[in-house]
Amino acid sequence: MFATIYLPNFYLQAAMRHQPPYRGTAVPAVGVAGILPALLDPADETSACPTDKMSVPQPVALIEKQENKLVIIQLNQAAKAAGVRKGMTPSQALARCLHVVIKTRERAQEKSINEILIQHAFTLSPFVEATAPGVCTIQFGKASPLSGETGFQSASWTDSSDGEPVTIDGQDARLPGQAGCLSSAAKVSRVIEQLAECEITAQAGIAHLPDASYLAAHLARPVLQIDDAKKFLAPLPIETLAIALS
Repeated sequence: MFATIYLPNFYLQAAMRHQPPYRGTAVPAVGVAGILPALLDPADETSACPTDKMSVPQPVALIEKQENKLVIIQLNQAAKAAGVRKGMTPSQALARCLHVVIKTRERAQEKSINEILIQHAFTLSPFVEATAPGVCTIQFGKASPLSGETGFQSASWTDSSDGEPVTIDGQDARLPGQAGCLSSAAKVSRVIEQLAECEITAQAGIAHLPDASYLAAHLARPVLQIDDAKKFLAPLPIETLAIALS
């Protein structure tokens, strides 16, 4: 069994880490007409008449030099909603959205986040691969507490707030018939929560093959376990499957 932990928009996350959050920043309503329809609830009557300033997510884009010019390589959902796209120059992005924040890569933070990711991955298994920036693959061996092998008992994981067994989506996270042994999804979910406490957004996929776990990680919200890869992959469009080949 394999798990892939994936940090979406890794370079942008690193550039924005330990900085005042851009989510909910007050942005002038004039000039964000392209953002509001995509981000505000159309059923909300108050959305129809914005005030001079509204609390909407701040559009942010990350630039890097490619072929002797600066272009956008990653951007958040607010920037996408405003019409900004990858490959645009900063001036083109500002022409689409006057309030977009243009940021550059923070390589020191990228290194720090990668190290934190790998450290947390090693809490799951001794078999960890740094697959790519912001991506690591974990193999659960037979001796791993995540493998569910009979006879292995790990310490019971309980919610520190009330002492009750941990649940995922309302279901008991422990393996059937093993009160002290958690499922791999439960363990990985805990790591995702720990990364969030470090201001790192992560999602994870679990499957019998590493490529399948990598694809599942891109689709996870935040953890997705695939038991039948063929059944899972069959209905997906070719554009989605191309992720695993990129």
